[in-house]
Order: sequence, then C-alpha cells, then structure tokens
Amino acid sequence: MTKKLTGLVSAAALFAVSPALADMNFNRIASFPVISNMAAGEDTARESSPEIIDVTADGMTLVYTDSPLGALGLVDIRDAANPAPLGNIDMGGEPTSVTVIGATAFVGVNTSESYAEPSGKVMAVAIPSGTELNTCELPGQPDSLAKAKDGSFVAIAIENERDEDLNDGVIPQLPGGGVVLVAVKDGNLDCSTLNYVDLAGVADIAPSDPEPEYVSINGLGETVVTLQENNHLVVIGRDGAVINAFSAGTVDLQGIDATDERGALIFNESQPGRKREPDAVTWIDDMHFAIANEGDYQGGSRSWTIFHKDGSVVYESGTSFEQAIIQIGHYPDKRSDAKGVEPESVTYGVYGGTPYVFVGAERASIVGVYDVSDVTAPVLTQLLPSGVGPEGYVTIPARNLLVSANEKDLIEDGGARAHVMLYEMQDAPAAYPMLTSAGADKLIGWGAISGMVADDDGIVWAVNDSFYGFQPSIFKIDTKVTPAQIVDVIRVTRDGHPAQKLDLEGITLDGEGGFYVASEGRTERLIPHAIYHVAADGSIANLKGEIGIPPELAAVEKRFGFEGVTKLGDTLWMAVQREWKDDPKHHVKLVAYNLKTGEWGAVHYPKAVPATGWVGLSEIVAFGDYVYVIERDNQHDDRAVTKKIYRIPAAEMVAAPLGGDLPVVSKQEVRDLLPDLTATGGYVLDKVEGLAIMADGTAFVSTDNDGVDDHSGETMFFSIGKID
Repeated sequence: MTKKLTGLVSAAALFAVSPALADMNFNRIASFPVISNMAAGEDTARESSPEIIDVTADGMTLVYTDSPLGALGLVDIRDAANPAPLGNIDMGGEPTSVTVIGATAFVGVNTSESYAEPSGKVMAVAIPSGTELNTCELPGQPDSLAKAKDGSFVAIAIENERDEDLNDGVIPQLPGGGVVLVAVKDGNLDCSTLNYVDLAGVADIAPSDPEPEYVSINGLGETVVTLQENNHLVVIGRDGAVINAFSAGTVDLQGIDATDERGALIFNESQPGRKREPDAVTWIDDMHFAIANEGDYQGGSRSWTIFHKDGSVVYESGTSFEQAIIQIGHYPDKRSDAKGVEPESVTYGVYGGTPYVFVGAERASIVGVYDVSDVTAPVLTQLLPSGVGPEGYVTIPARNLLVSANEKDLIEDGGARAHVMLYEMQDAPAAYPMLTSAGADKLIGWGAISGMVADDDGIVWAVNDSFYGFQPSIFKIDTKVTPAQIVDVIRVTRDGHPAQKLDLEGITLDGEGGFYVASEGRTERLIPHAIYHVAADGSIANLKGEIGIPPELAAVEKRFGFEGVTKLGDTLWMAVQREWKDDPKHHVKLVAYNLKTGEWGAVHYPKAVPATGWVGLSEIVAFGDYVYVIERDNQHDDRAVTKKIYRIPAAEMVAAPLGGDLPVVSKQEVRDLLPDLTATGGYVLDKVEGLAIMADGTAFVSTDNDGVDDHSGETMFFSIGKID
C-alpha cells in the first residue's frame, strides 16, 4: 500500500475555501497558561504539561491531563476569550488520557513500576468536584481513551509501551497490548463489563507485541485503534470482535529535507517506502477514519491519511501538508533527519454544516484545518498557530470553538510555559499567517527573521539569523498584500558558495541596489562582529565587502553584539544588544562607522533596568528627524515587561571617539508592543527583532521564531500604522 507523491503544490491548491464559507475563519481568541491552575504557594517552577483534553457536555469546562503533575487540570471557559483556572485534581498516578461524558471524566492512569510489569486503571471522576466515582483495574498500561457517541461505553488502548533503551527500542518487547471496552451506566463505570480484546497476532510487524496507541469510536459503536510501532490498524466491534485489521502502509516521499545539522532549508531529497506509523485516529463518518502519520523509530510519512474501514486508502496528503507549513515559516529544520513536521493529532468536528478534520503537527506547532466534505479530496482552508508541541484537541461546535493542548513546557530553558489555546470560528478574516511564501515561483522555506529595512513600492527586505548558518538569506517581502508575502530570496554568498561565519541581525539599503548587513559576532565560535556590503545578487566581495570592528571595540567585545544597522547620511549606525566590557551598567553602545572616512565612534543609550533576565536592543532604524530602536527583554508570555519602540533625536546622534567617555542620548517611548503581541490571542513572544519604516512613515514589526527550535514557530509580522 504505497502512494508516490511528488512536486510543489500550488498556493491555490493548498488553501481553498468554498464561497459559502469564504468569510468564516478560525481565529485564536485566548491562551491559558496551565501553571495558573497551581494553587497559591505551589512551586510554579515545576513542569506542567497539558496533553489530552476534552470538555464537559455543556461546553463550559475543559478537562486536560497533566502527566508531570499527576493531575487533571480544569479550565472555566464560560467566557471563552478569558479562560479562568479551576485548579488541578490529583490522580495518584500518571494520567495518560481523558474523555468526558456529561460531567464525568473517564481517566486512564498509568501505575506501572516497570516496562516488564505494566499496570494501570481507569477512573471515573466527577467534574468539577474531583470526587472519585469508581475505578476499574486494567490489565496493563493505558494510553488513549475514547467514548461512544451515545455515551454507553469507553474504549481504552492498553499500550504496554516498550523500553526505548532496550535493544534500541526495537519490538517485540513483551507483554503486548490490547484494547479494553467498559460499559458506562448512569454516568459511571461498570467494571463488571470490562472486556479485554487481545490483539496479539493481528499485525505483520512484531505480531506478538501489539502496541495500541490511539482509539476512536464511530456511530456504530466500532472502535478503530492504531498500532503505531506495528504500523497497523484494527477495527473492533462493540462486542470486542475484530472486524478488520490491515497494514497502515507506506508512502514514497519526494521533495523533502531529510538532512539535519546543516542549517539550511533544502527540499530536494526523498524517502521511498516510508512507513506511516500512525499516532492519533478519528472517525469522520461510520465508514471512514483519518490517521496522523507521526512515525516512530522506523517511519513517519509527514502526512495524514483517510482510510475506508475496509482497508483502502481514499486520501493521502503526502508532502502537501508539510509544504504548506514550510511556506508559513514553521518548518522544524532540526527534525529534518527524523520525521519532519510530525503530524501527531487528528480531530473531527462539524461547524456550520461543514465537516472538518484538524491535523496537529507536533514539531511545527501548527493546526491544519481541512474541509472534508469530499473525503477523497480534502481542502486545506487554514493553518492555525499553536503553542509548543500541540498534543490534544477538542472540538466544541455548539460554541464555534476549537481547543488545543500544547504539552511543551520550556521552563528549564527559560522559554515559554505550556498553554491551552482557544480558537473561535468567526465571520472575520484569518489572522494567521501574517507572513507566507505561498504564491512564490518556487518553494521558499524561511524562519528566524531578524533585521528588516523598508524599500520602495511596499517592499521590506529581511535577513535570517545564524540558525540557518549554511543558508544566510535576504528575503523580499511584499507588504501590499495580506498576509505579507515573501516573493523572492537572495542567498548571501562568497565566491559563489553560501557565506559562512555570519549571524545576520540587521540590514539596510546601500542606495545602489545592494545592502549593508550587520553580523552579531561570537568569538568562541570564530564568528566576527562585522558589517558586510552585499551586492544585489547576494555576493560579498572578499576583503572589500567586509568591515571588521576596530581594535578599540575588539578589546571590549562580548557575545551580544550588533543587532540592527541603519544608514544616516554617510554613516552606518549599529545597535549593540547588551553591555560590553567598558559600558556602564544598563547602557549600551550605538556604534557609528563613516563610510567615507572609515572613522568609528559611538554614543551610549540608556536601557531599562530589568526585574528579571536582561533587557537589550534588537533593531535600529533612521527615519526623518529620529532614530528608532526596539528595546526588549528576554521574557516570554506573562513574564514579559519590556517590548517597546523608542526614538532618539537624530541631532543627538553625534559619535564620540571610542575608548573615552561617550555622550548619553535621550529617548522617548513611541509604542509599547505588548498589546500588539497579544492581539491575536497568543502569549507574548520574546524576540521582537525587526522594524522597517516606509517612506510615508508606515512601520512594520516582526518577531524571530528561532528556527522553530524549542519555539512555537509563530512569526508575527504586522503594521503599527504611521510611526510618531
């Protein structure tokens, strides 16, 4: 069962909307940090992770599993745009999945002491009180749970997961798993009806060790289960009889990036016969179900598939889903040699009479919205931004809501905390993406946008930073369309090869069709602090096109250097992000280089004093009588304080010689960007890095998505109107 997929999918094919729904779009309306559910006095530095999520029958209370805390978390969404914490319920073990019938949560809890002796239980818990109504012991370690559409029973995948450190994780590793069916009577578990369905022998791969991953139940009471490691699918009747079992098959992938550790987005490789190895599954109707082909240790086809329950494939997305993600800057390059964007979740819901499948890409932190009115030809209508590592989804069509649970908590790295995100289907334009390369003549992958500069006719030029060290680039962005569109890319080269040892953080026009770019140095990696003159074709002339910093700066340099460059007359001005060795505390240099005389100088800029972390500069732009800078802290989400644009009178930009006392310029706040950064319902992104000001004063701001590495991949690119 192999399907071959080739070629670049057109923008029109990737995003199409039927006329009746042309103005209806899902937009994010809120983000709920799950640490808000910790009680007063609890240690909020602990990891907290929402994984599987469901909702009470009235659509007003979200219930999610939090494995690190061993708890169920509850969220009040009566006011969906302002979700409120309802606290955590201790489960006395590791909750693996939850499904809700009425106001009762049915929770799988892993109590295993070892891989060789798996154990678990399923609990019925009243919501919101947390009262335990009943508990059934299970014959192994539970994973996914699903409820019958009539609420008459639940199905539980008994995975008995393998030890990935044993024999490199290769199966079989006994004991194998199966599926448990348990009746629900009067809103409670009836443990006497527990029916264990042994799936040993059904799969072609490691038949003695079936490892069920995910379950879903259709209107006929039939349960479909994925055996991810076995690359197999099984359909089970209400009585526990196996109706059908078949391989999930393989896909031939072409036009992908399958190489890691080169810091470049190059989509010219292939993977023939790639096993699907599905994770999540959802019924679309009583005959068809969709799977997310995340992959495990031998596969992962970067796609999602619709099967008929007779085992035939009716639709395979192939590379089209991943290519759409590439175009909006969410491609996780560090996962290229693994499973790419990793579609992990599929969820079904009907909104306004239209059936949708929502496909979650775990590594890209994206939700694909597909109209499946025709199951043989789904239409991708939207891509929604999510938190880091989306794991579970719940649809609430009665309220036009969709909810994602995003499991990645980056507290140990000082990054964003884990969030639950809410989306609403609205009669409004799609708010995301804000920047895309869809519609370009070729597939353009992009990310880690840093410095920007405005040009004529609504064009903005932007550079990527050192995350893509083997592919330094200048992107041409057309801001006259919505979303803004990357229409071309210039690769920065030396002697015809990708220029190395660059960390591009700033760009300005040279007035002759080329550019000056600022590179932030890092001495321990042999990356110099420097300015480079880049021709219109992207080439840097050796020596002549390179401007290194003078000895006076080299003697005091530190890691956090040039972040932005602008041209004021014959002088280039560079913003140094943080203090160097000779700077007074909370002051940074604005460094000047005269293109005519070759003289260097600087002034001091007074930056905010942070309560937590650090504050620095990330952009500089000369416009009119002022020089504008972005001043930001390194904080995410609710911890962010400083994300601001300030202006400095150009008359004060008089550079003093290096090595002596420097004049301190004055600054005036122009705009607090925190409201802009939360305007689309997300949490505050830390890296506000780009500012471009058009000739008429219209200003554009962008954020850096860190190459989708421990990041949601979200890039904000927006206008703040005419700048003061």
